[in-house]
Amino acid sequence: MPQEPDPAKLAAARAAVALVEDGMKLGLGTGSTASIMVELLGARVQAEGLKLRCAATSKTTADLALRNGIGIESLDQLGWLDMTIDGADEVDPDLHLVKGGGGAHLREKVVAAASDRMVVIADPGKIVDQLGKFPLPVEVLQFGFETTRKLIRRALDDLGLGGHDVMHRLRGSDPWLTDEGNWILDLHLDAIPEPVALAHALSAIPGVVEHGLFLGMCNLAIIGKADGSASRDSVPAVTTSTSTTPAAKAENGSSRTGLLVSAVEVKNQPITRIIRASGVSTAKFEMTVSAKA
Repeated sequence: MPQEPDPAKLAAARAAVALVEDGMKLGLGTGSTASIMVELLGARVQAEGLKLRCAATSKTTADLALRNGIGIESLDQLGWLDMTIDGADEVDPDLHLVKGGGGAHLREKVVAAASDRMVVIADPGKIVDQLGKFPLPVEVLQFGFETTRKLIRRALDDLGLGGHDVMHRLRGSDPWLTDEGNWILDLHLDAIPEPVALAHALSAIPGVVEHGLFLGMCNLAIIGKADGSASRDSVPAVTTSTSTTPAAKAENGSSRTGLLVSAVEVKNQPITRIIRASGVSTAKFEMTVSAKA
């Protein structure tokens, strides 16, 4: 019998799938939580006859989508997307992410960048006060591999992050090969105090194809809970900012738990949507809803 999905991941995936509307162009993420989302989306397509056009962030996701009745097209065929739904390995209070545990962060970043909004789905264990405990993946060319690793170590030294392992990711005894035919280095940094500086330094290195820091890309993070519940809010595709002002007050005084988002502006009127993820002690996650769901 198939294994029952983690209830927190299932709750987050279900809440994200509820945001999907008929006629949308979607980006489908990669990873354990994203896989649950794809299966739930397929069930909606079959039950409701939704007409969707979707791009996958990996060959694995494309195969899963097709098995669940979801058609897959290339990103170039689709053009701009309404929304991408994807998982994350870490989410910080500013909605910055570490991604790439599944080795698909290059395609994931390309697809997210081609979307009006990026919705991230995760369980509470992925929420952190500071990025870096999860090893940061860096996709690199096979050509000049050791030179690229040496340059990465030099960049880490310059940022005060030297002395940490820069490990070649393996699948069994062989190098992990990405969908684009590249290799992956995992940076075991423990903490990334200045993610923007690190992102710039890595991007400047010849041989680095893409890193797993997703900064300023996530518009909405849905955090499921162990009891199987999650809050759901429909966030329009509008200009966003990663405001984390604590304890934002709503006129109606309502509040919810389980969904973490940034502030958004609708017709120049700021609307702060949710709040506190289960089990997180930082005040930056303490927010209330200032608009009806």
